[in-house]
Amino acid sequence: MPRSVNHVASRNRRKKILKLTRGYYGARKNVWTVAKNTWEKGLTYAFRDRRAKKRNFRALWIQRINAAARMEGLSYSRLMGLLHKNEIEINRKVLADLAMNHPEAFKAIVNKVK
Repeated sequence: MPRSVNHVASRNRRKKILKLTRGYYGARKNVWTVAKNTWEKGLTYAFRDRRAKKRNFRALWIQRINAAARMEGLSYSRLMGLLHKNEIEINRKVLADLAMNHPEAFKAIVNKVK
């Protein structure tokens, strides 16, 4: 008896991946094995970089806070130490935003902890 193969399901599975790889360069968009490998590797990059993004943004916030703090005559570490000592609970994201967009508010916070 001949072997029965479900072409409908396998074709749909392949089409689904090829649809996801639309816009890729060269064989990565239309050759099944290459497209599948590229798509899978893209998922691992996405997983990894969702975590790297958090690290990158924290580093950016620290640089911005440090630059603004030095304009006020403090280093980043001294400023953060004074904030914790005075029990001012403000995270780096908000502090960096104040330093960039509202320098007078940042200056007020620095004067309060000095």
